[in-house]
Amino acid sequence: MWVVLAVLALPLVEIALFVTLGAELGLGLTLLWVLLTAVVGVLLLRGMALGGRRGLREGFQEGLQDPLSPLAHRALIGMAAVLLILPGFFTDALGLILLLPPVRTAMIRMLARRVRGVRIIPRDFP
Repeated sequence: MWVVLAVLALPLVEIALFVTLGAELGLGLTLLWVLLTAVVGVLLLRGMALGGRRGLREGFQEGLQDPLSPLAHRALIGMAAVLLILPGFFTDALGLILLLPPVRTAMIRMLARRVRGVRIIPRDFP
C-alpha cells in the first residue's frame, strides 16, 4: 500500500518542486541542473560498466572484506545513477544522498539487520 502511495506521490512532489524551484532559479538554470545531473548519472553507470569487474575481482581475491559489501555498494551507486538520470529535483536529491559512502553503509547495515535466517539450499538438492 505504501509503495503505491509513494509512486503516486512522486510525480506530484516533482511537479511542485519544478514549479517552486523553477520560479526561483529560472528556466535556464533549471534545465541546466536537469541535464547536468542526467549526464552525471549516465557517466556513473558507464564507469560502473567499464571498471566494475576489476574492482570486485580485486576485493574478492584479497579476502579482506565481506564479498557482499562491494556488491551492495555498487547496487546502491547504480540506484543513485538511475535517480540522477530521472528528471526532477527530489530524485536528484535522493541520488546525490545515495552517493555518500556513510549513507550507503548505513543503508546496507539497516537492510542486513532485516534479512535474517536466509536458508541456502544445496546445489545437489533434488
